[in-house]
Amino acid sequence: MFLTGIHSSAIQLPESKEAIILPMYRKSILILLLIVLAVAGGTYYGCYMQEKESIQLDAASQTVTQGGSQEDRAEITVYVTGAINKPGVVTVREGARTADAVKACGGLLPTADGEKVNMAQVLKDGQQVRVPEKQAGSSALPANTGKASSAVKTKADGPININTASAEELDALPGIGPAMAKRIIEYRETEGAFTAIEDIKKVKGIGEAKFEKMKDKICL
Repeated sequence: MFLTGIHSSAIQLPESKEAIILPMYRKSILILLLIVLAVAGGTYYGCYMQEKESIQLDAASQTVTQGGSQEDRAEITVYVTGAINKPGVVTVREGARTADAVKACGGLLPTADGEKVNMAQVLKDGQQVRVPEKQAGSSALPANTGKASSAVKTKADGPININTASAEELDALPGIGPAMAKRIIEYRETEGAFTAIEDIKKVKGIGEAKFEKMKDKICL
């Protein structure tokens, strides 16, 4: 009986160890798998967030760069003269076109010949833009050409007195259209008579170039 008891104990002991070791082994394997999955998941999530942040930073940097390039664009100064409402020196953005400078000067006069100016030209610093006036032709004269004929006759006879000349006579001068002739008369009425032919340059829109064309055809 004693031997039988020992035999029974010897047989049951290995079964007891196996019953304990197998569940522990399986549990260890499960824990290890969970750890591996957690590490892999954390690594993937970290890479994903890092890449996402990098893309956002690049997009923000590009937006700032584009916005800054437009806002920080340098300015240039140009001189606009001729048949312009407010001829003079204006400041525009670098890359601006002739149309932008003309607009900054109040736009064209009714007598301006805009077809002879390239409004799409890109301006450069220090550039001069001159807008010529339309040349009065015989076909452009109204049906009643009495006054126009008188102006042409005065021009042919000799210099025009800029203190006494009518609008039609002044219109006959080179580079002086109806609008500019009106300005000259308004200047005489508000500032008084011209004391020298060079004083006509004080009228807005008459610069040195225009004066050179008419100086031999005017007098006091």
